[in-house]
Amino acid sequence: MRWAMGAQIPAGDSRGKSLDADAVPPTAVGSHPVNVPAVANVDRIAQIEQLLGRNVCRSLGIYRLPEGFMLSVVIPVFNERNTVEEIVRRVRTSGVPTEIILVDDGSTDGTRELVASWPAESGLKIVLHERNRGKGAAIKSAFSQVRGDVVIVQDADLEYDPAEYMKLIQPIVEGKADVVFGSRFAGDSQRVLYFWHYVGNRLLTLLSNAVTNLNLSDMETCYKVMRREVVERIAPTLVEERFGIEPELTAKVASLPGVRIFERPITYSGRTYAQGKKITWRDGLRALWCIIRYCRGVR
Repeated sequence: MRWAMGAQIPAGDSRGKSLDADAVPPTAVGSHPVNVPAVANVDRIAQIEQLLGRNVCRSLGIYRLPEGFMLSVVIPVFNERNTVEEIVRRVRTSGVPTEIILVDDGSTDGTRELVASWPAESGLKIVLHERNRGKGAAIKSAFSQVRGDVVIVQDADLEYDPAEYMKLIQPIVEGKADVVFGSRFAGDSQRVLYFWHYVGNRLLTLLSNAVTNLNLSDMETCYKVMRREVVERIAPTLVEERFGIEPELTAKVASLPGVRIFERPITYSGRTYAQGKKITWRDGLRALWCIIRYCRGVR
């Protein structure tokens, strides 16, 4: 079934070297299942709905996913050997049926060798870039391979929590939204870090809103969740190779006729530069240029 703006989800080797794999080794996921069994989830939700009522459950983000639903999780990775196994484990145990497209963007710290050594199974596809090209390049490589009903971008550094997937996809599953932004500035728990990063994020969001006519609170968020058909519409037009992909994605999504965009609060556990944070002031300047460059959206 093809999608159109406003539709509810019905019940029922790109660039680089590609390896098929669908589960990380036991050391990465331990005894956890690849995904929480759907039947078990439905049974638990039915019990909670009996106790609290369906409307209360929906307001708490407790609801039933359509039969056969799948979330495509795009994970760009660069030098994240210490966290990549843990993020895959968290995605696997998020309670949402997923496929993972993990793109190693030329890592030099052993991440590339680690993910390439995982046994091949279904549900996890690994793409290896021969050299470091940037987050945008990794996202573009992954977008060409997604098969799920909904697509989300997930950083590998543990700053964003896959436990919030159910909350983020809810407006799309219920037919209210086509795109959902997860906002770090909308009220949930945040780690307190850099003042000037905060100022820079708010300024870039303000300028982006001015050219897109949106009222987002966090344009630079990693958590951008889209129906697959939205991804298919904008992916061939994407240009940015590095962090400029964030304002470019925002501008091009906003330019789609009839697209409905929601924002939901998320938690955020930011890293310090000593812990491996990579974005710098130069990326902020590039983001400013990208806001201007892509102000016309998809052309």
